[in-house]
Amino acid sequence: MPISAEILAYNKAQSAADRKICDALARAIERNLAQAECKVWHRHPVWFIDGNPIVGYSKLKADGGAIRLMFWSGESFDEPGLQKDPPESRFKSAGARYTDAGQIVEKDLRRWLDKSVEIQWDYKNLVKRRGRLVRVK
Repeated sequence: MPISAEILAYNKAQSAADRKICDALARAIERNLAQAECKVWHRHPVWFIDGNPIVGYSKLKADGGAIRLMFWSGESFDEPGLQKDPPESRFKSAGARYTDAGQIVEKDLRRWLDKSVEIQWDYKNLVKRRGRLVRVK
């Protein structure tokens, strides 16, 4: 599926350096998650499989204004390159932060994207389950 116009517009609205990061991430995600639907969700680019959010990125105000790549189920990937959310968080997300496109390691990103398909927590039904996360089989 091609990158949506709204995601391209999001990327274009970033600074030149951040746009390079966003464009590189979007291309890699599209190459590796061809079956995923992409859209801007809560003002950030996000890719979904069967309505479940899988991966997205956003511009952070903190952390030196880095671009954060976030995997909704990333904590379960057991990957040293991904930073987990704080321990008190009830979510299973983890991600990486980039301030330069050269920091993106394609091999790592490809492996994380593969794991994002294999390892999913059901965020789509989080409200229906009253905040309880269940692993997607």
